[in-house]
Amino acid sequence: MVTLPTYQDLDRFVDRAGLVRPLMNLWPPFLAAGIKITHWSRDFRHVKVTLRHRRLSANYLGTLYGASLFSMTDPFWVMMIGRSLGRDYQVWDKAAEIEFIKPGRTQVFADFTLTDEVLAEIRSATSAGEKHLRWFTTDITTADGTLIARVRKQVYVRRRPARE
Repeated sequence: MVTLPTYQDLDRFVDRAGLVRPLMNLWPPFLAAGIKITHWSRDFRHVKVTLRHRRLSANYLGTLYGASLFSMTDPFWVMMIGRSLGRDYQVWDKAAEIEFIKPGRTQVFADFTLTDEVLAEIRSATSAGEKHLRWFTTDITTADGTLIARVRKQVYVRRRPARE
């Protein structure tokens, strides 16, 4: 019997972007919800995700289920920041919120881009070992750019103490 990797198991593959995308696309919560990662850059700084509208991803009103909209954005900021900063940093989700703008009646998309400037700000804010909390906003849109939902994630970052 084949067992699929868990979210935690993906950590060992984090150095290989080419493996993360297909493995995460097989992750049961994504697979069952119709969530698909369509692009993951080799440097882990850019990710594109889509959510198909189908019976399993719709609520009783026939629009996209809110939890699926949220799930399509869930792990990416932590994974992108953690990979970009390296093992000297602790990176966790601290808080999240979603604002539903319009009913999702078609396939939707989310795009994540982590810039050098943001990473430099995080490194600076955590250089002496302090924790840093930073909010990231991700828009979920239709193919024509219509805003369906806006997700905000607060990420906790702290530099790990130096090992002696």
